[in-house]
Amino acid sequence: MGTLTMTAERGAGLRGGPPDLLRRSLRIDGWGTAAFGVVMLLGGRWLGGPLGLPTGWFVPVGIAMLGGAAALGLIARQPRISSRLAWSAIAGNALSGAVILPLAVTDVVPLTGLGIAFMVAGALWVMTFAGLALVGLRRSRRLP
Repeated sequence: MGTLTMTAERGAGLRGGPPDLLRRSLRIDGWGTAAFGVVMLLGGRWLGGPLGLPTGWFVPVGIAMLGGAAALGLIARQPRISSRLAWSAIAGNALSGAVILPLAVTDVVPLTGLGIAFMVAGALWVMTFAGLALVGLRRSRRLP
């Protein structure tokens, strides 16, 4: 195994060292986003009615989520996560939350109670990971 791979696997932060919050949050966010993407892709036929989401949304949203998950995974694997990449992940999550939450709490989409809970959970997920990545980025900048 190469040095670069070993460093990335050990979770070196922006400036090396022990695993950091930024890298861990990006990894967990990536895996969770991938799982939701698979649910969206495979469950559209069955989940549309119970959630109140238009069935035509499931495939494009699932594909977008898998793409976002791949991007998060690639960023987390970088030996040194640049501020630019970290900010792109933070902005992507914040923007997603800014879109999802209003859809959940307005009547733009005729969501069921379960659909509202599903959307709010998704909004909380992305906003939580935007916050965790932001805190992780700030901490990594303070490392010696």
